[in-house]
Amino acid sequence: MDFVVSKEWLVEQLHNKDVKIVDCRFALGNPTEGEQLYQESHIPEAFYFDLEKQLSAPVAKHGGRHPLPDMGQFKHEIEKVGIDNSKTVVAYDGGEGQFASRFWWLLTYLGHDNVYVLNEGFKGWGEAGYPTTKEQPEEEPASFKAKIRKDMLASYEEVKEIVDLKKRSPILIDSRDESRYLGEVEPIDRIAGHIPGAINKCWVEGMEQGRIKNSEEQKQRFSELNKEDEIIVYCGSGVTATPNYIALKMAGFKNVRLYAGSYSDWVSYEENQVAKGKE
Repeated sequence: MDFVVSKEWLVEQLHNKDVKIVDCRFALGNPTEGEQLYQESHIPEAFYFDLEKQLSAPVAKHGGRHPLPDMGQFKHEIEKVGIDNSKTVVAYDGGEGQFASRFWWLLTYLGHDNVYVLNEGFKGWGEAGYPTTKEQPEEEPASFKAKIRKDMLASYEEVKEIVDLKKRSPILIDSRDESRYLGEVEPIDRIAGHIPGAINKCWVEGMEQGRIKNSEEQKQRFSELNKEDEIIVYCGSGVTATPNYIALKMAGFKNVRLYAGSYSDWVSYEENQVAKGKE
C-alpha cells in the first residue's frame, strides 16, 4: 500500500472530480496562521481543515493537548466537502508532514481506504511552480459510510497496563525530539521525561529536506525491531506521532497503534511515573 503521492502525480489530477484535496497547514504557536495562508494561496480545489477546530476535540482535564475529535462530527466535516468512500483523498501541509499525517490517520481510522499525504507539501508544490489560487471550491455534500478501525488506536488504560506490569510488548515508541524524551527540556507539558519503558524514534528522522523517506529508508530506521512486534506510537499530543505511524506502516509493520492522548495525557494523571534518560 502506498501512503504518499508526489506533486507530479497530483498536478495531473487537478481536474479529476474523484480526487479530493485537503489543506492542513497549521502553526502550533499561531493557531490562525494556517487558515490565513490558505486564504492567501492554496492548491486549486483544496478545502481547509484546521487542526484545532476540525481535527481535534476541545481540551479537557484528560485526553491530551489535541484530543481526537468526535468521529461523528469529523464524519460530518468530510461529508460537507464531498468526501465519500469512493474518493481518493490527498492531504497536504506546509511540508512538515505532521498535520497532513494527522488528517490521514483520522480519515483512515474512520474507514477510508484511499487517503494519501502529499510528499513535500505546499512548499514543494510552490517550488515546482505549480498552480495556486485564492478561490475556495464549492462544497458538494456527500455521504460517507464510516467503519471505525479500532485496531489503529491504543487507549490510556492499555498504556497504563504496559507500564504498570512492565510488559515488553507492545513496544512503546516516543516520537518526540530526543531532548524531550530524555527529560532534558520540556517546553509545554507539566513534567519532563517520557513514559517508562518507551524507546525514542524522533518523527523528523522519517523526513529528509521536506521529503518523506521511502519504504527502504523507513525500514532502516526501525531495523532493530521485528516487523511482527506490536507497536504503540505516541508524541506530545498525538500529532507528530502520526508521521511515525505512517513510517512504520511503510516499513512493513502490521500491528501499529496510536496512543492519541500521548505524553500530555499521561502526565495529566499526577500519580503516573515518568522516566528520564535512555531506556
